[in-house]
Amino acid sequence: MNKAVSSADEAVSDVFDGATIMVGGFGLCGIPENLIRALVKKGVKNLTTISNNVGVDGFGMGLLLAAGQITRHIGTYVGENKLLETMVIENKIDLQLVPQGTFSERIRAAGAGIPAFFTPTGVGTLVGENKETREFDGRLYVMEHALKADFAFVKAWKGDRWGNLIYRKTARNFNPMMATAAKVTIAEVEHLVSPGELDPEMVHTPSIFVKRIFRGELFERRIEKRTVRKAN
Repeated sequence: MNKAVSSADEAVSDVFDGATIMVGGFGLCGIPENLIRALVKKGVKNLTTISNNVGVDGFGMGLLLAAGQITRHIGTYVGENKLLETMVIENKIDLQLVPQGTFSERIRAAGAGIPAFFTPTGVGTLVGENKETREFDGRLYVMEHALKADFAFVKAWKGDRWGNLIYRKTARNFNPMMATAAKVTIAEVEHLVSPGELDPEMVHTPSIFVKRIFRGELFERRIEKRTVRKAN
């Protein structure tokens, strides 16, 4: 039952070229910084990534992008990443943008074993082109397929050696649902404790979904765009 490994490098040792990887986080909040850096170091190529965005230039998933390791990305927005914008314009990356609610539900559906579902979001737009539609109660819906992956990289605040996870505040974001939607879920945590130390009522991701867990070595916790009020 002990799922703890010694480092991020060990945690990503079996990630292969061409893998599909879900990466938790929203903007730069709750991203698995150590796992991303380890993947850059490993140098695997032709990755398909599933994440809300692709970090920023020089940090987070932006490191994978700059290293040329991502060939396809499924997400909800370009964000503050100028390199991604340039690559999209120059057709150097296959980018699929998905409405954020649909994106979230597609991941949740995969974790729940639901292969597809119908939603009104995107009907009559580019999002709904070439997709099956069906009418329910007089309203048209488009069918969306579940999103699953080979690996899910998630970041939690605290976890035990069995793999039970607790996320902290808004850093929870996409992490819990991604943890359920991949063949192998790898968690990095700020605090790694022994089994029994976590309050069962506080656990967000049960250990059954987690394959490996480790304590991260470095968390920069950058802010994507800092806004402060002017001094009086």
